[in-house]
Amino acid sequence: MEQTFMKQKPVLPLVLSMSLPMVLSMLVSSLYNIVDSYFVARISEQAMTALSLVFPVQNLISAVAIGFAIGINAVISYYLGAGENCRANQAATQGVVCNALHGLVLTVGCIALMPAFLRCFTTDAAVIDMGVRYARIAFLFSVINALGMAFEKIYQAAGQMVLSMVSMLCGCVTNILLDPVLIFGLGPFPRMGIEGAALATGIGQAVNLLLYLIFYTLRPLNIRIGRGYLRPNRRILGRLYAVGVPASLNLALPSLLISALNVILATYSQIYVLVLGVYYKLQTFLYLPANGIVQGMRPIIGYNYGAGEHARVQKIYRVALGLAAAIMAVGTVLCQAVPGQLIGLFSQNPETVAAGAAALRIISVGFLISSVSVISSGALEGLGMGGASLIISLLRYAVFIIPTAFVLSLFWQANGVWHAFWVTEVVTAAVGYWVYRKRTAHT
Repeated sequence: MEQTFMKQKPVLPLVLSMSLPMVLSMLVSSLYNIVDSYFVARISEQAMTALSLVFPVQNLISAVAIGFAIGINAVISYYLGAGENCRANQAATQGVVCNALHGLVLTVGCIALMPAFLRCFTTDAAVIDMGVRYARIAFLFSVINALGMAFEKIYQAAGQMVLSMVSMLCGCVTNILLDPVLIFGLGPFPRMGIEGAALATGIGQAVNLLLYLIFYTLRPLNIRIGRGYLRPNRRILGRLYAVGVPASLNLALPSLLISALNVILATYSQIYVLVLGVYYKLQTFLYLPANGIVQGMRPIIGYNYGAGEHARVQKIYRVALGLAAAIMAVGTVLCQAVPGQLIGLFSQNPETVAAGAAALRIISVGFLISSVSVISSGALEGLGMGGASLIISLLRYAVFIIPTAFVLSLFWQANGVWHAFWVTEVVTAAVGYWVYRKRTAHT
């Protein structure tokens, strides 16, 4: 199937047609994150704290799976735009195998290290026990998740956004439906508690992968995966890792950030650790839909770059930026207007709700400007410039925010940590736009 529509269709309708299915998928995915945490919070506040502490490692596993899959997407899109279909098939096949191997290594390593990791942040035996029990089940599905992410990005590179949306939606809906059933033991199912939440997540990931395999069998893509393309190609593997490693680091950096901020916040109160965990659940309702814009943009911008349509590349960037900014503006209004109600979804403790509401009002000041760094980073990944994208994320998640949070906390305690978020977004937006313009100025 010829994909010239990516360089012929008007930019705004094209970006919308590619992005809206992903935005809808991301909204459901973010709803899953919130619903999952909501049910875990009904177990106990300790269970929610355990989930918050496990989250950085869970995010690391997802980051490697999604990040390398982004590399698969970018390389396939480039080769399709350049008319090199055989190389696109090699990139797809070798990418799937590599991502499965990544998932296997992470399964073993993260399960083994989880008890020691949790003890770095809490001495509460109940929290540690629940965290370990959740992780042991959730992490067993890492290979399945990695394969699902690889197929997702392959389908997106082929322009099959609706099928990608259907698979993702089915996985998320399965997870949402199974959460209360397995956590609380509804009907014939046993009451599994926090382990039920982990199992529901894994089953949802398995459903997602199963649907991709069914679609691939019944409706073959113009991108083929097969033994004939397994022979390692150094050039293609180099391209996959050149984009995939920085993209993985981009997505893994929040894990480093959350762990570092947990260390700072735990010195003031365990409540702030919980508030940070709740914030990262809530912010998925904004950043995942914004990521849907990025996912729709990425194959288009990569295809047009490979086809030499450089003026069109710049227009795609501007349209995606406007759409992401609209999403972030909605989030800003919600967090300023009803922060207490949002935090109240996860805790009935008045002290936690008050602390969380104050945090949301401060952090959300930076939402709108953050769309610049989000789109700039995603565009650079789509262009195959993973290193440049990594520069933006390093500033946003490590180099600037962690020392800023530490210094400001010395003056304003936990509120200083919250202020570090919006300060960092302003600085990162300026640097991110400059990096993007510099890297694309001569293309």
